[in-house]
Amino acid sequence: MKIDIVGLVDSVRTSARSAAMPTRIVAIDGCGGAGKSTLARQLAAALDGAPIIPTNDFASWDNQFGWWPRLLEQVIAPLARGDLARYQRFDWKRRELAEWIQLPPKPDTVIIEGVTAMRREFDPYLAYRIWVDSPPAVRLRRGLERDGEAMRSQWDRWMAAEAAYVESHRPIDRADAVVAGTS
Repeated sequence: MKIDIVGLVDSVRTSARSAAMPTRIVAIDGCGGAGKSTLARQLAAALDGAPIIPTNDFASWDNQFGWWPRLLEQVIAPLARGDLARYQRFDWKRRELAEWIQLPPKPDTVIIEGVTAMRREFDPYLAYRIWVDSPPAVRLRRGLERDGEAMRSQWDRWMAAEAAYVESHRPIDRADAVVAGTS
């Protein structure tokens, strides 16, 4: 189902929280360069400044998909208990864990934004799932504009691994909304 930002905000606001969560967790998933971060910023602003947790704060070129237990342990599990959530951000340039980021106490809504945000391991905690859809050529162009042409081989590997994730997890089939990342 394709919807606009106003309809999306209304849908998120009326979505039922997971039974396991006092906080409404919204996942914005899509492949690299699809437009997830842009949508997350727009949605967060419309949701009274909901905190955004980028999966890029957990992933790296060398750990594209295996980082999820740390997000579960440092963010989702504390939120599920009604505790303060904080996590250690991964610094892509230094290639190491960096500063700790703390979420506000007992947030109403939290947005998890990034590649694999809708992974099956997070399903019990998610209230709303958004897939951002963009063609591969558009995504590659955006990625290279951001990261530079020297990163093309990394992007080629990244996109191939994303295709395997999309095939195995089928996130678009489980999405509550599909948003075109080209608009």
